[in-house]
Amino acid sequence: MQENQSKMKVLILSRNIGLYSTQRLILECRKKGHQVQVIDPLTCNLIIENDHSVILDNAGQEIRADWVLPRIGSTATNFGAAVIRQFELNGIPVTTSSQALLQARDKLVALQLLAKNKLPIPKTALLSPMETDGQLIRREFHFPAIVKLLDSTHGLGVILSDTAQNGVAISEAFQRMQQKFIIQKFIKESAGQDIRAFVVQGRIVASMLRKAPEGEYRSNMHRGASATVIELTEAERETVLKATAALSLEVAGVDIMRSECGPLILEVNASPGLEGIESVTKVNVAGAIIAYGDQLAKNKSSRLE
Repeated sequence: MQENQSKMKVLILSRNIGLYSTQRLILECRKKGHQVQVIDPLTCNLIIENDHSVILDNAGQEIRADWVLPRIGSTATNFGAAVIRQFELNGIPVTTSSQALLQARDKLVALQLLAKNKLPIPKTALLSPMETDGQLIRREFHFPAIVKLLDSTHGLGVILSDTAQNGVAISEAFQRMQQKFIIQKFIKESAGQDIRAFVVQGRIVASMLRKAPEGEYRSNMHRGASATVIELTEAERETVLKATAALSLEVAGVDIMRSECGPLILEVNASPGLEGIESVTKVNVAGAIIAYGDQLAKNKSSRLE
């Protein structure tokens, strides 16, 4: 650890240094006088030995940091988690653990953990990969319903099926293409709207209501949704914080929707973008994340003294 605790060496794991989120985190690090390095996790090399396991960059130099901020995208989840795990095993604080990243990134695992913790989610089915059971689909779901690829992002691979016949046909097509998918209950009263709450270290730092454009049921901002600041109800706040705790996430974007039976959790994102939430709410979310990483490093230093 550096002698001057106020200035640290921070490592950001990001595949694209030009992204808004990465640039904002760099800026907030530099405001504090930190030395910040951005490395693509896929360029890291893990050398594992009995007494000295290290992470080398693509020039063969050991990567060192006081703390690590993972911004691991869906294209680098498994290898990125291995890199994070190596830092964890070497005692370097990370803002998102390897286990939390893996279980949040797998939508099915996340839903299973949320359900285990008795948190509200839309009714969901993962069908047998052997054969589509049309009778089961008709029995378990009222239509319209959502058919969703498990690796969907930004609303891609999310289909609103109007009828059971159509839902069965989509399921059969995904199955034939060997795609992993789920069927979910469609929440009609919240169609085209959801809430993104941003959590840092067990605290909701910002929240916004997203509305899909006319004729669209997906409220992703990448698909032209608009957004406004929103004040969460006590039930919504409690649901959001319990969701991050269930998935062991300290930095997360939690997507919920309002239903007739209260808030429902749609997704918990382990590497949420900053552009939308910061531009809408004017909250310095990046600064909150950097402050959390600094605290992790200081806590480690205090334990070693």
